Amino acid sequence: MKKVLMFLVALFAIVTVVGCGGKTTTEGGNTTAAPTQTLKIYQNKVEIDGALTDYAQAWGTANNVTVEVVTCGGDSCSYGQQILAEFQSANQPDIFVIEGMGGYNQYKDNVLSLAGEDWLDDTDLAFMVDGVPYGFPVAVEGWGMGYNVEILEAADVDPASLTTLAGYQAAFTAIQAYYDANSLNDYAVVAMAAASGMTWVTGLHNFNGYLSGGLEYSDSSVIDDLNDGVVNTARLTAYANWVELLFNYSDETILLEGTYDTQVAKFASGKAAFIHQGNWIDPNLLSYFNDNGGQFEMGYAPHAAAEGTNDAIFVAAPSYYVINKNSSSIDVAKAFLNDLASTQAGHEYMVNEAGMVAAFKSVTLLPEGPLSQAMVEWMNAGKIYAWWQNDMPSDFGMGTLGPIYTNFANGNLTKSQFIAAITTEIEALG
Repeated sequence: MKKVLMFLVALFAIVTVVGCGGKTTTEGGNTTAAPTQTLKIYQNKVEIDGALTDYAQAWGTANNVTVEVVTCGGDSCSYGQQILAEFQSANQPDIFVIEGMGGYNQYKDNVLSLAGEDWLDDTDLAFMVDGVPYGFPVAVEGWGMGYNVEILEAADVDPASLTTLAGYQAAFTAIQAYYDANSLNDYAVVAMAAASGMTWVTGLHNFNGYLSGGLEYSDSSVIDDLNDGVVNTARLTAYANWVELLFNYSDETILLEGTYDTQVAKFASGKAAFIHQGNWIDPNLLSYFNDNGGQFEMGYAPHAAAEGTNDAIFVAAPSYYVINKNSSSIDVAKAFLNDLASTQAGHEYMVNEAGMVAAFKSVTLLPEGPLSQAMVEWMNAGKIYAWWQNDMPSDFGMGTLGPIYTNFANGNLTKSQFIAAITTEIEALG
């Protein structure tokens, strides 16, 4: 990490225009500038905590700013609860994260308009409300059903067949038969978690299959109906069939008790044919391969969440940096975001250090992560479905829908009861 920090400081010395002055002191022939301003960043992506902290500290050193990065997310920290506590404290964040309209509606009294910022012309993914930009896209992320090419080939499964529920049923059956024939008793068809700490996998990411599966990217009809308390019963039933199939073929221990780490480790070890996760797990996969070897080829297939053919994966900006309009460091926060988008150091951080696909057109770097590369292939082919899960009311996905999935996975609900429970909750929004 120390090498990364020194490298970033060197880059900043070349490319960054310092906009925050401080008192200069000379000691032993060395000139230093004392930090005069502070910047507190509160973010929710655990997997980039180290890389973001290093980048922010290097940026702070180059710009005479004391930068603090606070990370809360994953299965051990509730970002939604903690950010509320932050706003009630005396040390509010200057930059924080929202994930869509749900977060914006909750914090809109604290969010600054970013109209006129230089980076806006370099992206199509800024978070907008009524034509006004409020959010800086953290990255481009996507998910489908990540698959192990070697296992699918061994079981004679063609990834091109994975576009319908029937196609997946046949594939899962064939893979399980391959395991059984070769006494691979500790192998799983699917690595997926539905425990209480993993409701973001179920109530947000998986449920997005109901909201956008099979629809044009701009088609918001299902999420609009949901927010009005209207349920598409036929669509929800088809979606529930997909959830049932996934649960039936998931590693039972991981499904009922698993964490993010155990889910990812099962796939990284080569002992799961599929994983229900996005390209954000690339750093974890590469770290596992570096420590244990055994790297394998992988790709993405669509979720069979909608009736008929599903021929795309879910791709969007996962979250947005927004600036606290009550901050005393607004100019510093704006400079930080602008440098992130426009400098070589920012590009190096986003792609090579954090392993993300950048949301800015000027960034020519691509991450080495295998699932990120697979996602980019789907993007380049124009085969993407939208993310609408973050436009649900705040905590509706994780707090309201998530426990319903947990009960379904545990066998406490039948499929018809699962459908009825989700229907009840959606209708209550009307």
